[in-house]
Amino acid sequence: MIGEKEIKQQILEFCWNQINERTESLRKRSDALQESLNSETKSSAGDKHETGRAMVQLEQEKLGKQRVELEKTKMILSKVDIAKHSEKISLGSLVKTTTANYFIAISAGVFNKDNDAFFCISASSPIAKLLLGKEKGDAFSFNGNESGILEVV
Repeated sequence: MIGEKEIKQQILEFCWNQINERTESLRKRSDALQESLNSETKSSAGDKHETGRAMVQLEQEKLGKQRVELEKTKMILSKVDIAKHSEKISLGSLVKTTTANYFIAISAGVFNKDNDAFFCISASSPIAKLLLGKEKGDAFSFNGNESGILEVV
């Protein structure tokens, strides 16, 4: 396996790519909604027109909330310092356990490298809440399954 710092760097880049993809997806959906709103034409059925506009505006509000959440996620990810090493699990830690490998940062799916899977999880996720503050050699139980912490990078 490649060096620990290199793998953390690659996982962090993977997380940023996920953020960028989400940002682009939201932008495209927002553009499509704006186009839909602009193309609404007044028909003889005025109520239908108003209902269509209201539906588009509700979708725009939903997108706005998603943008706010995405900005919060970006802020969290920008605080990840992969150069910092701590014996205790914290934001930015790469944690190897007897059951899985975790990168504590944001929820971004699974990063695969050299037959190893690394789950990118939010610090507010249930498993991360169990791991935060623990260190190598500690044990934890999740969903009734006992696991041990093998390494904290």
